Amino acid sequence: MTQLPFIPDQLYNRRADIHAKYGGNWQSGICPSGKFPYIFIFSGKSGKQHGYEDGWDNPNVFTYTGEGQSGDMEFTRGNLALLNHVNDGKRVFLFESEGRGFVKFICEVEYHDVDYFETHDTSGATRIGIKFFFKRIGAQLPDIPSKVQEAAEPNLFTDYAIKPPNKTERKGLVTSRVGQGAYRKRIIHRWEYKCAVTGFDKLDVLIASHIVPWSESTNEERLDVDNGLLLSPTYDALFDRHLISFEDKGKIILSNNIEHQAYEKIGVSGDERIKNLSEYNLEYLDRHRNRFYDSY
Repeated sequence: MTQLPFIPDQLYNRRADIHAKYGGNWQSGICPSGKFPYIFIFSGKSGKQHGYEDGWDNPNVFTYTGEGQSGDMEFTRGNLALLNHVNDGKRVFLFESEGRGFVKFICEVEYHDVDYFETHDTSGATRIGIKFFFKRIGAQLPDIPSKVQEAAEPNLFTDYAIKPPNKTERKGLVTSRVGQGAYRKRIIHRWEYKCAVTGFDKLDVLIASHIVPWSESTNEERLDVDNGLLLSPTYDALFDRHLISFEDKGKIILSNNIEHQAYEKIGVSGDERIKNLSEYNLEYLDRHRNRFYDSY
């Protein structure tokens, strides 16, 4: 592996240690260097006011919001540089803001995928954002089948690969749930490419299932990765109809509306368990269980 110019987890003065030496706009979140084949990307909590949302979906996949504080994001400037960085022979280094001009180097990352999602801009107006999926350099990830990628938004990225849809086109996209493509990919990465219950790993049949249904969620909750489970079809169908739910520790709960023998016939034993629920999943599961018990 090529030697890193920075030390992981070490703090750097952004202006003095990075931009003074390597170049790049110290006020931007995406900073291509004019002196070296490097691109620096910075992530921090302050970006939420502009509709940015970044984070690790699993230990090897970091989702990163493109640049642009107002209006729809486009593949220009820093966004275009990130999209093309592999072909252009440029390396991407991820930093987290620590405040007072200091940043912490996390790791080198590489482009894996990209999609659109719905977010807000600095003024609070709804807009279309760009969501990059970066992998840690050297990590091997399974390919997400095109059938899975296009299940929610056919040809969204193919049709609008360089320029987001115009206002007329967006009306149709909003009805077809803009952001579901990126959301589905995030759920797949979050649950590490297998059913959260069984470990079944055929991505072309797994379903990104909302814990709290789309119709009962706020706009923010609809695209919240913590409001999702990756499930095989049998468990998705039962979960969606509130015929199963899960305890906070992950153990499955079976509804009394179906005889236990009927569950067994479709391969559901009642001993299943989800092992890696997050504390944020639990808030949504509590609401799911309330509906589950109300259906008795």
